[in-house]
Amino acid sequence: MKVVVGLGNPGRRYEKTRHNVGFDVLRQLSRRWNAGTPRSKFEAELAEVLVNREKVLLLCPITFMNESGRAVGAALDYFDVAPEDVLIVCDDFNLPVGRLRFRPSGSAGGQKGLADILRRVGIQEIPRLRVGIGPLKPQWKVADFVLSRFDSADREIVDELVAVAADGVEDWLREGVAFCMNRYNGYPNKSTESGDSTCADDESPRDA
Repeated sequence: MKVVVGLGNPGRRYEKTRHNVGFDVLRQLSRRWNAGTPRSKFEAELAEVLVNREKVLLLCPITFMNESGRAVGAALDYFDVAPEDVLIVCDDFNLPVGRLRFRPSGSAGGQKGLADILRRVGIQEIPRLRVGIGPLKPQWKVADFVLSRFDSADREIVDELVAVAADGVEDWLREGVAFCMNRYNGYPNKSTESGDSTCADDESPRDA
């Protein structure tokens, strides 16, 4: 089994906010895979599907972002899933709108939902896909910025990015995180058709 986790905040108040792009990616996948209505368990919305004959669990914690680790930890324990078979999809205000970044491990880089998951699971070696929502505007506090909505121009970019991120999740299921780093890190400044090179700016002290 593989587990794909989308991070966000529950409730209509937070729909389409920057912090909820992880939820948006999982909804895109749910539609593609005809996952049906999710069920509630482990303080999360869950849907199980078969993708290329492999069972995949889509998981969206319905705790608030900062407590995402409760749901993820409980699900991994119950299904006995290894950390390398989990992909966390989350927002990143250190990445500009329109950019993606896969990582096999590392720190949370300021993403509090990811930080809670890493703390509760007890290791940093969990693959993650970061979706750019930045840059953080100088006059904004981080908490206010991530809970804001995109303007119309950025919303159009993000809607396209969500679809590309969903493609990336499908590639992760087939090919693994190293392939996805090569293919998607740096999107859209390099083609996602070839995956021939690695983005030169992919090293960051914050794992952003």
